[in-house]
Amino acid sequence: MISRRKLLRGAAGAPLMAIAARFSVPAAFAAPSAELKSLTADAKPISAVERQARLAKVQSLMEERKVAALLVEPGSTLDYFTGIRWHRSERTTLAIIPARGTILVVTPAFEEPSVRETLQVGGEVRPWNEHENPFALIVQGLRDRGVGSGVVAVESTVRFFIVDGVRQVSNSYEVISADPLVRACRLIKSPAELALMQLANTVTLEALRCVHARVQLGMSSAEISTLMDRATIALGGGTSEFSLVLLNEASAYPHGSIKEQKVREGSIVLMDCGCTVHGYQSDISRTWVVGQASARQRKVWNTVKRGQEIALETAKLGAPTGSIDDAVRSYYEREGWGPGYKLPGLAHRTGHGIGMDGHEPAYLVHGDSTPLQAGMCFSDEPGIYIPGEFGVRMEDCWHMTASGAKLFTPLAKSLDDPI
Repeated sequence: MISRRKLLRGAAGAPLMAIAARFSVPAAFAAPSAELKSLTADAKPISAVERQARLAKVQSLMEERKVAALLVEPGSTLDYFTGIRWHRSERTTLAIIPARGTILVVTPAFEEPSVRETLQVGGEVRPWNEHENPFALIVQGLRDRGVGSGVVAVESTVRFFIVDGVRQVSNSYEVISADPLVRACRLIKSPAELALMQLANTVTLEALRCVHARVQLGMSSAEISTLMDRATIALGGGTSEFSLVLLNEASAYPHGSIKEQKVREGSIVLMDCGCTVHGYQSDISRTWVVGQASARQRKVWNTVKRGQEIALETAKLGAPTGSIDDAVRSYYEREGWGPGYKLPGLAHRTGHGIGMDGHEPAYLVHGDSTPLQAGMCFSDEPGIYIPGEFGVRMEDCWHMTASGAKLFTPLAKSLDDPI
């Protein structure tokens, strides 16, 4: 589960040296795993050959479904197909993937060199200057690729002003959602993708282990979060995507509270963290108690762990992803939580797809009928939340195989051995 990071941590977080001075925490984490750092340093990004195969697949699907072209803005899907890693702004950058032929990227002229840096699959980059209409260039690019009319699929995150701008230049296209095309490609992860996700999850779990050993009375959530970010980077995580820390009563709210909390005797510490390795993400949560746990805290922790186990046991090839959520929720209801999505209990889905985005289709939520297939990747995070008291969430990522669910990281063993 991804955090509202800026809201909960503040604008800058707490400097590591200040934390070290206050709590006798080493400024540099001692001896981070040299082997793990070596693995992340040597990790191979997705190759141009694999991206070309992805393009070939989506173009084949487009031909089958009578789609003339696919329009994609910068983001994970553009990276997935082309390697281009770029940001969005009011200045339009857009890729045209035709059903036949090479891609065309329309981008501001002064951004062209930067866009070309990560483009791995060839094609044309067509620049536009500030006084020009980028939508006219997009329409012309479609026509130059033989798409003067017909069905054009638009990736779901493309902004409205771009679609509207294209329509104002030409109304000869039938615009449809590209979700079925994109999902058919991105839903199943390749061995190279799985390897990068394995590394990202391994880094996050090891960073959590480092931080767990250094949490002390009086620390704030922002200070713990800063430690997590530094540990992640020290271990080779390319980017620390998020490091949500929920203490005490704030742990009862899945994405936390703006009220400052500090570690005290008996505190619940809930951490939800992830990093990125060559574009692929991890998402791991751990919950523990500082000092002596109460019987109620222990009971809830054990119930959540059993929920995680049930989710994995329910994962069978061909089963609807929503059936996993149903199985966990049924167990929770027998234990007195809920019913359904009501609190106290489990107010969010049991898990979500994950890959280049922290949340991707399909979802472990009631009603999702997507059949489980080998290569799909998910989180497993059936928390329990008791408003006014505390919450517990454990989360690990897994992928589907022919023989069942396979974890990237082992589940937490117990409340006394919580990482």
